[in-house]
Amino acid sequence: MVFDTNVELYPRTEAVRRALAGAQGTGAAADLMFLENWVVQPSHDLAATLRASQIRRANPKLADAIRQELAKR
Repeated sequence: MVFDTNVELYPRTEAVRRALAGAQGTGAAADLMFLENWVVQPSHDLAATLRASQIRRANPKLADAIRQELAKR
């Protein structure tokens, strides 16, 4: 098994913390964390890009909230 050492295990943003509070199940939580990590460091891998796109479609305002919050730092 290969682990990506660049992936954060805890949310960096308040937007994701709020979203995690309403997440139902570990799969949903993993998707939210994946999206936050992808916003911070986008991957050019096709599978990762497609996954991020699907998560953004399901949570249209979340990626923008993450970007805005990180830009303030």
